[in-house]
Amino acid sequence: MNCDIHDPKLASAGRQRILWADRNMPVLKRIRERFDKEKPLDGYTIGACLHVTTETANLMRTLKAGGARVLLCASNPLSTQDSTAASLVEDYGIEVFAIRGEDRDTYYKHIQSVISAGCHVTMDDGADVVSTLHSDGAKYAASVLGGTEETTTGVIRLRSMEKDSVLKYPIIAVNDAITKHFFDNRYGTGQSTIDGVLRATNMLIAGSTVVVAGYGWCGRGLAYKARGMGGHVIVTEVDPFRALEASMDGFRVLPMKAAAPIGDLFVTVTGDCSVIRKEHFEMMKDGAVVANSGHFDVELDLVQLGEMAVKREMARPLVEGMTLANGRTIFVLAEGRLVNLSAAEGHPACVMDMSFANQSLSAEYIIKNHEKLERKVYPVPKEMDRYIASLKLETLGIEIDTLTPEQVKYLSSWDMGT
Repeated sequence: MNCDIHDPKLASAGRQRILWADRNMPVLKRIRERFDKEKPLDGYTIGACLHVTTETANLMRTLKAGGARVLLCASNPLSTQDSTAASLVEDYGIEVFAIRGEDRDTYYKHIQSVISAGCHVTMDDGADVVSTLHSDGAKYAASVLGGTEETTTGVIRLRSMEKDSVLKYPIIAVNDAITKHFFDNRYGTGQSTIDGVLRATNMLIAGSTVVVAGYGWCGRGLAYKARGMGGHVIVTEVDPFRALEASMDGFRVLPMKAAAPIGDLFVTVTGDCSVIRKEHFEMMKDGAVVANSGHFDVELDLVQLGEMAVKREMARPLVEGMTLANGRTIFVLAEGRLVNLSAAEGHPACVMDMSFANQSLSAEYIIKNHEKLERKVYPVPKEMDRYIASLKLETLGIEIDTLTPEQVKYLSSWDMGT
C-alpha cells in the first residue's frame, strides 16, 4: 500500500487503542454503520491532514465505510501516534503518511502525497492542505469539490482567502459548529492541555499562577480547568468583549507585560503569532514554563527566545531549558507545538465523537451539494449540528422536552402578548 509510517509492527498496539477510543465515540459509530449500508462516499477520494490519533482513526474508518478512498497525513509533526498510523495501514487499509517527529521537508512531502491522489474532498486541521493546493499543488485543485476545516486558526486563514477572492473551492467550517467549539474547544482543550503540561513537567497547578493567553472557547476551557485545580489564573486578551467576559467570569485580566513577571505557567491559545515574545521573556521569573495549545508553534516567538538564550539543554523529554543572560531559565514545552497532543493524547474520545461526526457528515454534504456551493467558507448546516447534539444525548441516555404545538405557535407569532 502507498504509505510512509514509522513501523508496521506497531499495528497491534494501535488497533487496541483505536478500538478503545471507538467505545467512547457512539455517535460516529452510528454514522459509520449507516455509511456502511448506504455508501454515500463511494467512488470519491478524501484527503485528510489531521492529527493522527486514535480518534482520527475512527473518523478514517467511517469515511472508508462510506465507500471513499482515504488518505491521511499529519497536521502537526509531534501529534502523530505511530502505533495508530501503523494500524490504519495494516488493519484498515488507509493510506497514511505520518511519522512522529518528522521534519518540515517530510511534513510537506506527506501533504504532497495526499493531494497528488486527486482528492474530491479535503479535510484540514490548520488549512495546510488548502494552502498547499493553492500554491505548490494548484494542478490538483481542479478535482476538489469542497473541503472541511477543523480549527479556529484554519478558519481564520480560509476566511482571509475568501475575502481576497483566491479560494478555489468551498469549505465547511467544522470548527464553528456548536457541537464542535462548545465542547471540543472548551472541554477538550481545557482538559488535554492540562494533561500535556502535567505529563511533561509533573508540576503542581494548585497555588501556581497560570497565565492563559486568549479567552476564546479554548482559553475559557483552560482557564476553568486551571482554576478548578487550584491555580491562580490570569487571562490576557486583545478583544475588549472577551476581556470583559473573563473579568466577569472571575479571572484576573492583565496585559502580557504585567503578567510576565508573575506567571509560573504560560499557555497560549489565540491562533495568532508572537503572543509571547522577547519583551515578555526578558521579564519572566526563573523556572517559568511556557507552552502553546493554539494550532501553530508561532504563538511563542521561539526564534527570539533562541537568540536570547546563552545556554540550551533538555531538562526532561519535551522540556527544553533556555537560560538567558540574566541567569534565569525559561522552560519550553514540546518545541512550542500543541502541548496537548505533543505531550499527551489530545482530547478525550467522547468529545471528538461530536467533532468527527461533523467531519463525516460534512463530507457527505459536500458530495451531495457541491454543485450548489460557491467558493466560500460555509457554516455547518444548523440541522446537521442539532442532529449530532440529539444523537449524543440519545447515546448518553438523556431525554429532553419538546415544544408543544401551542409553544411552537407562540414562538412564531407576533400578536400573542401578555
